[in-house]
Amino acid sequence: MRASALTPTYAPLPFGNHPAAGSDSGTSLTMSPEAVARFDALLHEIHPDALRVDAPRLQALAGWLASLSLEDARAVLDLRLKRIEQLRAMLDDPQWDPDDAMRARLAKLLGYIDLDEDVIPDSTPLLGLLDDVLLFELAWPAFEAEAEEYRDFCHYRIDEHPDGDGAHQRAAWLRDRLAELALLQHNARVNDSHYANGRIPDRVFRISG
Repeated sequence: MRASALTPTYAPLPFGNHPAAGSDSGTSLTMSPEAVARFDALLHEIHPDALRVDAPRLQALAGWLASLSLEDARAVLDLRLKRIEQLRAMLDDPQWDPDDAMRARLAKLLGYIDLDEDVIPDSTPLLGLLDDVLLFELAWPAFEAEAEEYRDFCHYRIDEHPDGDGAHQRAAWLRDRLAELALLQHNARVNDSHYANGRIPDRVFRISG
């Protein structure tokens, strides 16, 4: 499978490791404790092993984002918003078949992101989408494997133009990728082996004239 060219972990949000980071920026958000608690509960429904979210950490993250230049802050948000739209495309693609559990997790994620009035109202200048991208980033491990397989499948469709419906195209993709993997494994075994056993032969071969 192809490696991802764009994942949140390349430049992770500074959330959780240093809760006080950015807290001196002067940024202050009014957040309902109940809304933050619902956000945290939703996150852990999607990805039970995610970090816990509380108001001080959100305030610190907002301060960090506000301390960036407008161009850099928009890049931080746009990086993640692009991946969110890729997840939406995966859910809506009739030729892909995530299982029911994956569909339910995606629906919860996208349902929150599509709300205008959530922990941080979307109309809040610059910071309005911060909770949306934070939810996506902290929940990303729940989607990563499926999203990267879908991304590879999309590349395969473009490159190979497989025939048939979605099921046949997925079967062709899987068959060809497994064949590629088998070839790589074969080549690796050949490269690690020796055609001779490494010992000096008992008698030297000679060519007689």
